[in-house]
Amino acid sequence: MGRADDILDNISSRKIAGESFALATVVRTVAATAAKAGAKAVILPDGTISQGWIGGGCARAAVLKAARDCLADGKSRLVSVQPEEALEGQGHKPGEEQGGVRFAKNMCPSQGTMDIFVEPVLPRPQVVVCGSSPVAVAIADLARRSGFAITVCAPAAEQAAFADADRRIEGFALPVDEAASRYVVVSTQGRGDEAALLAALAVDVEYVAFVGSRKKAAALKAALAEHGVAAERLARLKAPAGLDLGAITPDEIAISILAEIVAVRRGKQARDAAER
Repeated sequence: MGRADDILDNISSRKIAGESFALATVVRTVAATAAKAGAKAVILPDGTISQGWIGGGCARAAVLKAARDCLADGKSRLVSVQPEEALEGQGHKPGEEQGGVRFAKNMCPSQGTMDIFVEPVLPRPQVVVCGSSPVAVAIADLARRSGFAITVCAPAAEQAAFADADRRIEGFALPVDEAASRYVVVSTQGRGDEAALLAALAVDVEYVAFVGSRKKAAALKAALAEHGVAAERLARLKAPAGLDLGAITPDEIAISILAEIVAVRRGKQARDAAER
């Protein structure tokens, strides 16, 4: 099997495993360069090049930085590695970004130019719906069409309410660890509220919300505290769920909740990128 096939297998196996990584591809070379157009490398979140090759030290530092950045904010980068004279002639400086291109200086004797496209490959974020209420069904449908993977948690007799799901869990036992970010919505309509909330608050997720009134949420929080749920865990619970859009129908409530999930998700990406 050729090297290209090996890299494709590496990419495929990591996608199936739900791992995050960046894929760097040389898209253009000018003059003498060690790597040629089409060369690829798989870069892990810790900066390790798992497989492939895109040249020596001339491009490595700039590409690894771009890989870290794109994994933080989910956005692709184009890195242009050029000799210092070429950068100056175009009015650019190393480290500068313009028009979606990040410029870097080529320190290698070859003094060629390489353009490398660096893209994040991330597991699909999950919306986990606990319960089978009309709001839960509407959230699952809307979230799927918005690019989220859907996990349905509900008793076996209620699973038929959902036409499609990427994963189904009978009951509310959520896996402790997941590679993808998770956004949990409890919409049980009184059928297992405490059990679903206990499960949701026992694991680390980006967002957990309860569909119900403030009065009901307050009563449930008090009951959960008696069950020993820590105050900091209870403070993470968003109740009522969703942005205040004045929503009334199940579809409108689902829109308000998904809008809140998107705001939480994109806000976290922006914070992660700012910290780098």
